[in-house]
Amino acid sequence: MRRRLPALALAFGIVLAVLAAGPALASSYRYWSFWDGAGGKWAYATVGPSLARPADGSVQGLRFSVSKDAAAESARPRSAADFTAVCGATPAAEGRKRVALVIDFGLPADAAAGEAPPQPEPRTACAQVAPEATTAEALASVAKPLRYNSAALLCAISGYPKQGCGEPLPDAPDSQDSPAAAAPPKSDDGGGPSAGLLAGIAAVAALSTAAIWQSRRRAR
Repeated sequence: MRRRLPALALAFGIVLAVLAAGPALASSYRYWSFWDGAGGKWAYATVGPSLARPADGSVQGLRFSVSKDAAAESARPRSAADFTAVCGATPAAEGRKRVALVIDFGLPADAAAGEAPPQPEPRTACAQVAPEATTAEALASVAKPLRYNSAALLCAISGYPKQGCGEPLPDAPDSQDSPAAAAPPKSDDGGGPSAGLLAGIAAVAALSTAAIWQSRRRAR
C-alpha cells in the first residue's frame, strides 16, 4: 500500500490536470446540425439524414452554425417546425409522402472566411417523395447540390458551404446567441499554456511530493 501511494497521487494529479485543461481543449464545430420538428419545436435528431425515414407529415430542420455537437448547445433552425406552413399548399398524392424541410444557412458569423450564407432567412420546401425515402433523399429533391465527405457526413446543402466539413474550431460561444461566435477567443499570454493547465501541473507535483514524503515517513 505504501508503494502505491506515490503512483496513486500521480494518477490523481494527472486527472486534475486534464480536467483543469479541459475548457482550453474544448472545441466547437462549423457544421450542419439535423433536427426533428414536432408541435412547433425542434429536437436534436438521434440519427443522420441518410438514416432517418420521416413519416408523411413530418418536419425536418437543418441549421448551419458554429456550435457544439450536443443537443443543448447546438443552434436550432430559426423558423418554427410547422408542417402546415410549409406543406399546406401541397396536396397529398397517392404513393407519396410529404416532408416539410426547414433549411437554415445560418448567420454571417457562422460562415468561413471568404463565404457568406446564400440567403439571410431560413428556406422552406415541401418535399414529396416515395414512402421509404430518407431525409437525405427528400433534401436532395429540393436543395441540390448536396455534398458529403467520405464518412457520409452532410457537408453542404445547395452548394453551401463550398469547402470544409465539420472542422473543429477554438471554443467559442454559441452562434445562436452571439453573432460574433465564429471569432476565436484571444489568449492573454500570446498563446502560452492556460492557467488551468499550469494549475493542474502544479497539482501533480504537489500531490506526488506529499505522497512520497508520507510514504517515507511511515517506513521509518
